[in-house]
Amino acid sequence: MFTHEKFEAYQLAIEFTEVALQLMDDLPPGHSSLRDQLRRAAFSVPLSIAEGTGKNSQADRKRFYDIARGSAMECAAVCDIIALLDSRLLTRTEAGKQKLKSAVSILTTVCAKR
Repeated sequence: MFTHEKFEAYQLAIEFTEVALQLMDDLPPGHSSLRDQLRRAAFSVPLSIAEGTGKNSQADRKRFYDIARGSAMECAAVCDIIALLDSRLLTRTEAGKQKLKSAVSILTTVCAKR
């Protein structure tokens, strides 16, 4: 097991990515740009966490965790828009946002440490 796989924020990001993939499949037609935005942001969260975990310096790790946090916030906003477009997806978007909120909380704590 790689070090990043043990990090709870990474595990939550992977769980959210699974939700995001389902949301992408269920997005109403005509929203390919939103689908692409969600795909890029959702993939960025675990990828940035993994890359940050592999950095030797604390400053580099924090920089990548901060990028992951920003991408997670972007994903939460996309979830809000998806729920507006199709209220049947509200339960799934809210479940995804809860995973993101937990990941952001962990990343915020890690980034705040000196």
